[in-house]
Amino acid sequence: MEKLHFSILLLIFLFFCNTSCSQPVTDETIPLDEKIGELLMVGFKGFAIEDTSHIIRDIQDYHLGGVILFDYDVPTSTPQRNIQSFEQVLNLNSELQKLSDKQLLIAIDQEGGRVARLKPDRGFELHVSAQYLGQIDDTDTTRSYASSMSEQLNELGFNINFAPVVDLNTNPQNPVIGAIERSFGADPDLVTKHASIFLNEFEKNGIIGVIKHFPGHGSAWNDSHVGMADVTETWDDSELKPYQNLIESDRNFAIMTAHVFNENLDTEFPATLSRTVQTDLLRDQLRYEGVLFSDDMQMEAIRSFYGLEMAIIQTINAGVDILVFGNNSIYDPEIVPKAVEIIKNSIQSGEIPEDRIHESYERVQALKEKLSDG
Repeated sequence: MEKLHFSILLLIFLFFCNTSCSQPVTDETIPLDEKIGELLMVGFKGFAIEDTSHIIRDIQDYHLGGVILFDYDVPTSTPQRNIQSFEQVLNLNSELQKLSDKQLLIAIDQEGGRVARLKPDRGFELHVSAQYLGQIDDTDTTRSYASSMSEQLNELGFNINFAPVVDLNTNPQNPVIGAIERSFGADPDLVTKHASIFLNEFEKNGIIGVIKHFPGHGSAWNDSHVGMADVTETWDDSELKPYQNLIESDRNFAIMTAHVFNENLDTEFPATLSRTVQTDLLRDQLRYEGVLFSDDMQMEAIRSFYGLEMAIIQTINAGVDILVFGNNSIYDPEIVPKAVEIIKNSIQSGEIPEDRIHESYERVQALKEKLSDG
């Protein structure tokens, strides 16, 4: 009988130990600092990780969630940035992952054509432009290029590609889209078809494709890299169609915002900073539930008009999950500490609701889980 009592007591003890003594780490137990870091992605200089590189501090002390690599350093007008050769990029990405105690998002802009950070003259595969693929309109050709692109990205250790572009080529003279062949075409269904193939191939190879630039940059006459692009008179709601189609297809992808101003959608803020665009339109009307990346927060359209603090506060409150600082329009090695401080102070002052941080953190973790499952 005593043995029976002992066995029962042991079972009760083990039950309570399993349910309370070793609780799994939950969202509520993650420090706020870590959540904030997960919502930032930055660029840095270096073909390798030097002991003095700020990216070590950013990842290890500020819990940085993502980095973006470039082949060309704009501030110095030289190719001395991150991409030199296949083996070098492979080693760099491996070292970056080792710095983080969790999965690091490592991103690149590899669209093909004029926007390709991995160039043939450095030993990488040639990838043609979206415009070329849209013009020949052959799904097998598109699939072949998308497959080789995604396989190469996977081999190199990337897990995020800011592509494909789903802007409609409604203005062929657009200096940042149509004129440099970044769009599949003007027909929303054609754009959807080819973008869908890319997203499929990316997913097969463990890459999250990021379609851009919401709610549409194709009709602009100006380049948001160098100033504000106002599409009030040129934008058409057909530019939403590729997003609607792809959201309804339930594919695995993310979305990047556009730094365009459209008075018909928001009379005060450009799309990246607009809750009307990013939450009311994208999330509530189009039912998008995934991760939303900002376009580069250091582009002239944002930096000169709003300043760092206002831009960060407004973008987070708009519903954007990951703020991207390419550090390639200007270079600021202190951008992560600055951004973290602004966000923390804004939470304390009530300018950013803490729930917004939790909400975006959960979306980012869901995206990372998809990468791990792949």
